[in-house]
Amino acid sequence: MQSKGLIKFLVAVLTLACLYALSFTFVTRKVEREAAAYAGGDIAKEKAYLDSIAGEVVYNLGFAKYTYRECKAQELPLGLDLKGGMNVTMEISLEELIRNLANNPQDEKFNAALDAAVKKSKTSNKYVVDLFIEEYKASGATATLASFFATKDNANFIKNNSTNDEVKKFLQVEADNAIQNSFKVLRTRIDKFGVASPNIQIQQGTNRILIELPGVNDAERVRKLLQGSAKLEFYETHDNLQIYPLLETINRTLAASLKDNNAATKDSTKADSTKKDNLLANLAGNKAKSDSAAAVANLAAQNPLFSVLMPSIYQTADGQQQLAPGPQVGIAALKDTAKVNAYLARPEIKALIPANVKLLWAVKPETRTQNFLALYAIKPSTPDGGAALAGDVITDAKDDFNPQTNAPEVTMRMNSYGAKEWRRITAKASQNKEAIAIVLDNVVYSAPTVQSEIAGGNSSISGNFTIEDTKDLANVLKSGRLPTTAKIVEEAIVGPSLGQAAIDAGISSSIIAFIVVMVFMVAYYNRAGWAANIAVIFNVFFLMGILASLNAVLTLPGIAGIVLTMGTAVDANVLIYERVREELRNGKSIRQAIADGYKHALPSILDSQITTFLVGVVLFFFGSGPILGFATTLMIGIITSLFTSIFISRLVFEFMLERDMKINVSFPWSANTLVGANFQFIKKRKAFYIVSLVAVAISLISIFTKGFSLGVDFQGGRTYTVRYEKPVDLEEVRKNLNDVFQTNTEVKTFGSSNQVRVTTTYHIHETSDEADAEVLAKLNEGLSKISGNSHEIMSQQKVGPSIASDISKRAIWSGILSLIIIAIYILVRFHKWQYSVGAAVSTLHDAIILLGLFSILDGIVPFSLDIDQHFVAAFLTVLGYSVNDTVVVFDRIREDINKAVGTHKNFGDVVNHAINTTLSRTIITSLTIIFVLVVLFIFGGEVIRGFAFAILVGIIVGTYSSIILAAPTVYDLAKNNSDIAKPKAAQPKVVTP
Repeated sequence: MQSKGLIKFLVAVLTLACLYALSFTFVTRKVEREAAAYAGGDIAKEKAYLDSIAGEVVYNLGFAKYTYRECKAQELPLGLDLKGGMNVTMEISLEELIRNLANNPQDEKFNAALDAAVKKSKTSNKYVVDLFIEEYKASGATATLASFFATKDNANFIKNNSTNDEVKKFLQVEADNAIQNSFKVLRTRIDKFGVASPNIQIQQGTNRILIELPGVNDAERVRKLLQGSAKLEFYETHDNLQIYPLLETINRTLAASLKDNNAATKDSTKADSTKKDNLLANLAGNKAKSDSAAAVANLAAQNPLFSVLMPSIYQTADGQQQLAPGPQVGIAALKDTAKVNAYLARPEIKALIPANVKLLWAVKPETRTQNFLALYAIKPSTPDGGAALAGDVITDAKDDFNPQTNAPEVTMRMNSYGAKEWRRITAKASQNKEAIAIVLDNVVYSAPTVQSEIAGGNSSISGNFTIEDTKDLANVLKSGRLPTTAKIVEEAIVGPSLGQAAIDAGISSSIIAFIVVMVFMVAYYNRAGWAANIAVIFNVFFLMGILASLNAVLTLPGIAGIVLTMGTAVDANVLIYERVREELRNGKSIRQAIADGYKHALPSILDSQITTFLVGVVLFFFGSGPILGFATTLMIGIITSLFTSIFISRLVFEFMLERDMKINVSFPWSANTLVGANFQFIKKRKAFYIVSLVAVAISLISIFTKGFSLGVDFQGGRTYTVRYEKPVDLEEVRKNLNDVFQTNTEVKTFGSSNQVRVTTTYHIHETSDEADAEVLAKLNEGLSKISGNSHEIMSQQKVGPSIASDISKRAIWSGILSLIIIAIYILVRFHKWQYSVGAAVSTLHDAIILLGLFSILDGIVPFSLDIDQHFVAAFLTVLGYSVNDTVVVFDRIREDINKAVGTHKNFGDVVNHAINTTLSRTIITSLTIIFVLVVLFIFGGEVIRGFAFAILVGIIVGTYSSIILAAPTVYDLAKNNSDIAKPKAAQPKVVTP
């Protein structure tokens, strides 16, 4: 084995890297177990405990130290289906944006074109902006689009003589800005919400934002938080010197309110404001002077506010502590901000704070104070606490660089009203070099000091900014001129108990599948099976480590991907071992047989795995939510499977050979399985064609007559998982719900007989909170009609029509694209179109029969066969695995054709021999995956039972088609083609003297 030392080095490095990546998960789980033990079931207490240690070092590697927050950011997070929580898709209203940018015109053709564009966008791949331009052009309107958008606010971008293309470009830029800004606002709101390991991302190419909030159970609060309008405002500020006496008063009042048995507290209430300098010095030096826990506790009792909120101070040249000028009045550790808020919200403290003072936090920690957040003193300008100026006066904002210093800054422009008010506000602030705070959603994004009066409405904001800071601030300022809303169009809520059931199912299926695979490999391949098992162990370990290093979210389909990876890892070893057995039967020594077995099996392994990997790529780009988790796991699993199956198992064999250990690749009973098989596949191909045509015809008839049961993510609507205390009659539940909703309701058993899944299209076109509440109320009304049997809603999902349409289109395109990619790969790999057609016929056959079985068996089998995103993932995976088996046969045909040169074998004999020779490999590789899928189907849980069933059926059908259809089709297409069927004899070598 060449490069053995390099491979050992790579294994060692990869092992250490995976241990490092997974170690953060082990640390966070340990800390969270301690928090749970401390809280004793009190969730609020547990969360407070974790918040309190967020900034403390919990993982010390010697060369690096990590806080709990840093470990949490690098752990392998669990998805909603495993942990429970809320999954939301927000859609930015581009219709509203276009109307607002045109000042809501009353023009009939303008509004008709926009309405038509919005309607078409639900079934088209095009943006609302593009469709609107097309519809307006087609309307025959005489007014130019520029006449609507050439407003004062848009004067810097659109003129009265601007072309439609220029208007289109302007609208596209503004739409992108609206999406980006909504993303920033939502991310900030979620950070304030305090969710552990949230995931928020823009769905590329759409106006949607996907949000995952693990562990969240207050759905109503989340909806209000996410759908509230963002409000940008400019506030005048107070100076720290003015606010510090107020903070002292708050501190003393708190000490008096919170005193218990601490005698020192009584003395603290008598403190006088003249002792300010001493207090500042004590607070600044408390770490040096108060090392003991008792001293710290005493200081906190005397100064409860200042123990968690450090006043904003600086040290003078003579070492004295002085209050820092500016609007920043304090700084607190991130873990202490909740306590500061609680103190300030106490009734006796709220009574002390004047109406013209608002204390607001900064949006994020400053670069130099990673774990600390600044508190600002804001000065309302109206009796009701309003701002000096609203953000809707801004016409443009962009990140830039100062021409003199080349430092990052932000420039902004205002409309005429804004310029007038801005001049008045800045003139007042510049007299005492006061700051103006830029506030969005009651969070301070920046508070620049005004150096001089600013006339004309053009301003620049500079400071200690990074380039990323200026981009964020520019986006925030643009929100003032982008008055558009974000609405929830898809929503899924998973209860924690259902999540725990999913975890149990995932772990059970993984362990059982692992045991089944290992037992089978040893039972069939003797000692060589142990080499494969070692490779599988390393494969799963590497896969988990890489997922952790990528911060991939582990979902239930992701666990299914891990279980399937075990099967694919063994698949490669089966190909190798069957080839080794073949070399041994040809009389080679065990050492030579192993070397040649790995060498000759490699092309088939690569071809089969690459086709599946390509399907994973399609799933990754077209899927969303849990499907992304499955695609990620599948692709990484294929890569790790190739590495471990080819190299690690080979290292095990080399280890055994060096020590003259006996290597057996079979038992006596399994040594000659299907050896010498001579089934007449080619001669009987027409009979098999007829069987397949009949199966395809039956499938197509069912597909076009009975159809499918579409999941909520394909048809839209709302789905609820309901658990009753006792078993229920489905028909009774369905009748009760039909009476309440006055429409047909889908009710299916979900797992046990006391659990049902309810899908309703009632109010399908309404996604408002009011509609959600009405549907939920009617659902509970119908469910409650079964007397003496209480129910609980375990999870719920809502999908709007636009999302359902988009998912359907993406599913169709992903299937088409997968077939095209596979066909192109086969063409490139085998250089003949006949092979591509053979693979395409086989794959299309498998796809139709799988769809047909889901149609035929729906409502007959006792589990869900909905066509949803999980089915799409299974469907595309089946396509990949179907080609996997087909490629193995094709590789042997190509190899045997070259061996047949100079013999009297015809092409039919070559193809038939290739099928028979690879029969044992085809069946055994399929069997190993089938074993795994049966385990997944039985133990994987109800959530993915249909998913496992689809792949299980697909593998069986795919194995049949790769033997019966793919190669015979190539034969029929190529039997008269001399380039394929009768390759030219090798030319003799010319030896020159």
